[in-house]
Amino acid sequence: MLMHRHLAVLGSPIAHSRSPFIHRAAYSMLGLPWEYQAVDVTEERLAAFLNTRDDTWLGFSVTMPLKGEARRLSAVLDPVATESAVVNTLLRLIDHDGQPSWAGFNTDVAGLAAALEERAFDLSHTLVFGSGATAMSAVMAARMLGASRVSVLARRPEAAAALAEQFSDASHGFACDASSIVDGISQMSDSATSVISTIPGDVQTTMSFEVLPTHVPLFDVAYDPWPSPFAAHWRAGGGVVEPGISMLVHQALLQVRIFVNGDPGMPVHDEGRVLHAMRDAAGVTDLA
Repeated sequence: MLMHRHLAVLGSPIAHSRSPFIHRAAYSMLGLPWEYQAVDVTEERLAAFLNTRDDTWLGFSVTMPLKGEARRLSAVLDPVATESAVVNTLLRLIDHDGQPSWAGFNTDVAGLAAALEERAFDLSHTLVFGSGATAMSAVMAARMLGASRVSVLARRPEAAAALAEQFSDASHGFACDASSIVDGISQMSDSATSVISTIPGDVQTTMSFEVLPTHVPLFDVAYDPWPSPFAAHWRAGGGVVEPGISMLVHQALLQVRIFVNGDPGMPVHDEGRVLHAMRDAAGVTDLA
């Protein structure tokens, strides 16, 4: 008999999350009697919340603002979580004394890379809008897919510079530079081949659209509501836009692998059909 398990996505706010629909579709397709829900947890409450879960709780998806705290609370980290210092997935571990702990993973990077590769984005010179945890994932995803240059453009140039300094490695054919978002767009639009925006939709409304380089494709991590202000402007200018919901699905598939197999690199049974069910649950075809 299959064991009943509990899973959840944690964050605050979290009511808008589509993760429960996406994950439930996967476990239903796999024939697993697992529950997956959304739970509002603040950064200050995360440690206590994890400590009070019994052994029926298998793991968690983690979203903002908990990704840094989840990394701090992880007993072990996968290589991507180690480099990024960001954890978006927690898997329960049991040590030799029977005590529980948590393994931390970052599936955002590979999830975004899969979504970009699926749409065949030219990432030679990628502009990344924003400087937070998701922007870090965007830089790493572009590097993973062979970008030679990534320019981090943010409203706070000092934050963009700190991120660029962490990843710049010209000796290995990869350069990462930084600028304010307005200055950077005006200076780099001619050489840019793609844009990845990690700026939330509500923040986009406060920005000037006239300078946006709509002649290159945009991957907008924002997806709710859709279209985002950036996406609407891009489309009005005849540009190509890909919504962030596709990243959400691909990174969720890696989480399913972790929860089912303990390894983000080990596919689940009949994974093509599982991914199709997850995409349908997310409404990807309606948004693209």
